[in-house]
Amino acid sequence: MPRYSEQFKRDAVALYENNEDLSLNAASTELGINRASLHSWVKKYGTGKRARIKAVHDKAQAANDSERIRQLEKENAKLREERDILRKAAKYFAGRDTLVIRFQFVYDHRTEYSVKRMCHVLKLNRSSFYKWVNTREKRRLKTCSDALIGAQIKTIFDDEHGLYGAKRIAASLKADTRFGPINHKKVARIMKSMGLKGFTKRRRCVTTRRKRGHRVMPDLVGRKFTANEPNRVYVGDITYLPCKGGKNMYLATVIDTYSRKLAGYALADHMRVSLIVDALAHAHGVRGSLDGAVFHSDHGSVYTSQTFRSYCSSLGVRQSMGAVGTSADNALAESFNATLKREVLRDRKVFDNPIACRQEVFRWCMRYNTRRRHSWCNLVAPDTFEALTSATLTKAA
Repeated sequence: MPRYSEQFKRDAVALYENNEDLSLNAASTELGINRASLHSWVKKYGTGKRARIKAVHDKAQAANDSERIRQLEKENAKLREERDILRKAAKYFAGRDTLVIRFQFVYDHRTEYSVKRMCHVLKLNRSSFYKWVNTREKRRLKTCSDALIGAQIKTIFDDEHGLYGAKRIAASLKADTRFGPINHKKVARIMKSMGLKGFTKRRRCVTTRRKRGHRVMPDLVGRKFTANEPNRVYVGDITYLPCKGGKNMYLATVIDTYSRKLAGYALADHMRVSLIVDALAHAHGVRGSLDGAVFHSDHGSVYTSQTFRSYCSSLGVRQSMGAVGTSADNALAESFNATLKREVLRDRKVFDNPIACRQEVFRWCMRYNTRRRHSWCNLVAPDTFEALTSATLTKAA
């Protein structure tokens, strides 16, 4: 029988309690454990949070229903007026919708509807509208001035065959006494409105440099992320998981190239050597032994540290590293990180907090091995793929 740590049990219970749509059967299936085991863990470590949340939710729902009816009746009258304003605005805009056109619509219909109401419907600030009205003459003069400067900018731009940017054109304009002092930011604004851009060549940014021919560890993989059997070749990496408030969580992974199984991982709020040691220890506990296996990574300082190298030696693991600054040499781990962030964060940029990050990543990692269909595994989960191939090899033998 498998043995689970107390932290795993608490994480499993927290996953069940913090997801109202997750039943006990679904949670145990997703985690790959027995339902009775999860039930006993809930009794031991649970807080009864789901029952309290349901009671509070039902009470609040009843109060919200009655308040909702009153709000709907009040908003019905507003919606009729908004409908009339939007119908006229749609015809007025004629396919174009800019801030200036909205201001013009409000100005032209100010005797038919109140300015306050139109600004609310068209999502305008009233003070901005009145400022626009009071500065109409000033804007007209500015438009004429920009047109004169724009004509001269186009002349200089063509004379220089499109090589001059805003700063050089501004310097050329300063030499012309007709325009007087002119700032390069103004020139850049006018050039942008005219669609003019000076020629530039993007530099290639190198973030990591090493001595020619120097390599901490040999490359035993050579971008061939395959193996003939499980527990032979692993890849790993560390990726950051952004949280609100500027805090980050860090995930270290150990992935089997044979089945793409996430054999080991560790999640923490730091990037110290202990993070990747814990991930490799997790893989050792799952596999039982890593003797003779290859672990491939990048040249991160934690992977090249003496502590990690000694730990690999104690487990009989041979280290492998690709070239510095080349993500393709560890493409499998990079692809896993990208998939995790895409499927967990969805359309979000960051996690709500470190606790939510831990729960969501824990749930996805467990589902990744047990339920998520992987294209490499012929659209079955990595655990299922290993079981099927193992049965096939046994039958053939």
